[in-house]
Amino acid sequence: MTAGIRAVEAAGIVKDFPGVRALDHVSLTLGAGEVHALVGENGAGKSTLVRVLTGVHRPDSGRLRLRGEEVRFAGPLDARQAGISTIHQEGNLVPSMSVARNLFLGREPRNRFGLIDAARARRLTEEILREYGLCLDVRRPLGSFGPGTQQMVALARAVQADARVVVLDEPTSSLDSPEAETLFEVIARLRAQGRAVLYVTHRLEELDRVCDRVTVLRDGRVVHTGPVAGLDRLRLISLMLGRNPADIAEQGTTAFAARYPEPADAPVLRATGLVKDHVLNGVSLAIRPGEVVGLGGLIGSGRSETAKAIAGALTLDSGEVTVAGLPVRGRTVRSAIRAGIGLLPENRTTEGLIGSLSVKENIVLAALPQLSRAGIVSESRIDRIVEIFIKRLGIKAASPGQPAGELSGGNQQKVLLARWLAMNPKVLLLDEPTRGIDVGAKAEVQALIDDLAAEGLAVLLISSDLEELVEGSDRVVILRDGAVVSEFNGPDITAGLIMTTMADRPSG
Repeated sequence: MTAGIRAVEAAGIVKDFPGVRALDHVSLTLGAGEVHALVGENGAGKSTLVRVLTGVHRPDSGRLRLRGEEVRFAGPLDARQAGISTIHQEGNLVPSMSVARNLFLGREPRNRFGLIDAARARRLTEEILREYGLCLDVRRPLGSFGPGTQQMVALARAVQADARVVVLDEPTSSLDSPEAETLFEVIARLRAQGRAVLYVTHRLEELDRVCDRVTVLRDGRVVHTGPVAGLDRLRLISLMLGRNPADIAEQGTTAFAARYPEPADAPVLRATGLVKDHVLNGVSLAIRPGEVVGLGGLIGSGRSETAKAIAGALTLDSGEVTVAGLPVRGRTVRSAIRAGIGLLPENRTTEGLIGSLSVKENIVLAALPQLSRAGIVSESRIDRIVEIFIKRLGIKAASPGQPAGELSGGNQQKVLLARWLAMNPKVLLLDEPTRGIDVGAKAEVQALIDDLAAEGLAVLLISSDLEELVEGSDRVVILRDGAVVSEFNGPDITAGLIMTTMADRPSG
């Protein structure tokens, strides 16, 4: 921190929502030249605090100070103009606009006639992004690139806007290892420039790498603030969960000790020769009832595209998908759902959840045709199903009628899982199911996946978390450049072997 200069101070912040106190007298100080971590379980209040700091929510009580002066933001624009920039894990730019337009949105270079100088904007964008390890066609729409590229563009925009306070919300959730390294270098540069960084993350291993201090939230309250140095992982997790460190250590050694019976021989899902020009190159895989098959690979390897192709969300040039021996006709999302395939997408907010709809409506959305008789839907039957899945998945909501967009990331993910489980699927495709989820919710989702497999569900698990692939999969299939290059079973599955295989390059 630069000679005790306080960039942002939040003092005694209280924020209430119907039936829930999200923030209970929360205080946090962010110093200039400091990288300050904000951690806690989903529902602990992290997102609400970030929204208060960035003008999305107004606190019910408490004070905000920016560089020593009390401020009241009328909205996010006020906060941005005051020098606070936020990079959200789900992105906050305009996918339909070009990369160059996004980078300079609202600050476009002008020519001597006062018109936007598009050529100069493109040239400057290319120069800037090269510093972030990105060499791409900046004329293309931002949405045509992957989440990792979009995240780096958002970060570059914040830096170029000369923000004095940068809020990074799960910044590495969409990045592969080289991109994450570039991000860490940028953060070090921001610190050296005297800028303040609030680093919101569930990846606790990153704290030692990039953060100076950490604040832990639990149930809307601050339970710890202090230096990262000297705070061991077990103690940090115990603060987040409010549990005894010894109990957590014991659970960690036994969580994956039990193995389920070997799956039946006949695959319930078989994908054969999936081809999509420049995306998939003859991908084939099979999953048996009760089996969790991990799908690994670097960004751009074809992981998400494979799941979307199986679920009918990606049009194929050729290939076949069968469920219980029967081909999925039509290759559409509707036909895949009818066949018993459910897909939990990588980006829950843009491809899955409808934030304006209630928890109840989101859960029963896909099952409505099954719940209707002669076009009439039984409300009592819907209420019963919603109650069952809220209880089974431990969804924390004020009520089934609460808008799903108000829930924490982990609870939103559980709502999407509930939606597909209400369909009673045969196959569940999970694309990064624990991305952006805290330690407690992550363990709950992983335990749920194990339970579903034990009940006979076939599961495809896509994850960039190598530990999750190793511990959660019976088999792991590795993709590279849109093709299957290796498959590992049981004791052969190790993080080192997976990493080496993913990073390898074909000979010749």
